[in-house]
Order: sequence, then structure tokens, then C-alpha cells
Amino acid sequence: MTPSFLETAPVAAARVTLLLAHGAGAPMDSDYLELLAEALAAQGVRVLRFEFPYMVTRRALGGKRPPNPMPVLQDSFRAHYQALPGPVFIGGKSMGGRVASLLADELGAAGLVCFGYPFYPPGKPDRPRTAHLAQLRTPTLILQGTRDPFGKPEEVAGYELSGQIQLSWLESGDHDFKPLKSSGLDQQQLIEQAARHTHEFLRGCAQLPG
Repeated sequence: MTPSFLETAPVAAARVTLLLAHGAGAPMDSDYLELLAEALAAQGVRVLRFEFPYMVTRRALGGKRPPNPMPVLQDSFRAHYQALPGPVFIGGKSMGGRVASLLADELGAAGLVCFGYPFYPPGKPDRPRTAHLAQLRTPTLILQGTRDPFGKPEEVAGYELSGQIQLSWLESGDHDFKPLKSSGLDQQQLIEQAARHTHEFLRGCAQLPG
């Protein structure tokens, strides 16, 4: 299957490109990813989204389908990355970010950005998905809500993470960066915060002027 992409481009010429994978339960054009892609484009980032095979099938035939086995997800990510003139930045939402993190060093990506990393299954911080993150060599930014059931500050603080990883906590945000009403913020504002942090990180990795 020929790799295909959903592109969100900035108004001005893009300075960096981010290949962005979706999470386990929602497609590449979910409301969350639409908001995120637009916020990143407003910062000058070209965003290319794609879908893993199970989501392509779900779009064609309908119905809910579980994610493909990890080797299939990784092969799909590789194929989409290799279809682009690189190196480019890679990343993803939740599961998509995890897949990207497993491939970042192998692909020689310019950098890695994870939006809501699934550090552990909800309620099971004793089952971390972090072993590979201790040896990660690729510059990495993880943006995480402080209420994310897949990884809260107090648990994540106990994990061994590579010195290449920067953590950026979004106050009161959940897995989709939705904050508590008492915070005085809304999801759009937290997503825009995440986009600004991402742009600063990408700019630093690419050694671009401000």
C-alpha cells in the first residue's frame, strides 16, 4: 500500500515537518488531532498525519477494531517515514507516540514529540512501558497532562528516563489535554500551550533562529 498523508501546512513556508501518528482509539482526523495540527501549523510546523492499517480498515468497513500487533504498527510507521525526504521529526498521540519512540533511534529522526505518552496502563503504574526510554538517544519532548491516567507526575518521577527526554507538564490536563474547569483554562488553550512548547523544542533541535 502506498503511504498517504493528511497534511496541515502553515500559511507561510514551513520550517520543520512533523510526522504524527494517531492514538489507539481515534483516527488521524479526530477532533483532538485536528486542533493539535492546526495549533502546530499556527506555529510554523508542517504536520503530516497517517493511519495505521487497522484504522484504514475501520475507515473503509466501519466498526471498531483493535490496534494491529506492534510489529505491524512499526512497519507502517517505517513505511510512512521512509516515503518522506528526511530526516524529519516524528511523534504521535498516546499509542502513536509510543510506536514513534520505539523507532526514533533506528530511523535517525531529527527529534521525537509524544503527546500524552502511555507510560503505563491506567491504574497500573507498576506495569511501565518505559524500558526503551532509558536508552533513547533521539532528542525527545513528552507533553503530558498532570491528570493523565496513563502517566501522572508522581509515578513518572520514579521511572528511569534518558537525559535526552524533556518532560513538559500541562497543568490539570487529562489524556486529551482537557483541564479542570476550576483551572480557568480550556482544551484549546492547553493544546496551544503544547504547540508552543513543541515549536520551541523543534526549533532548538533544528538550530533555527527565533
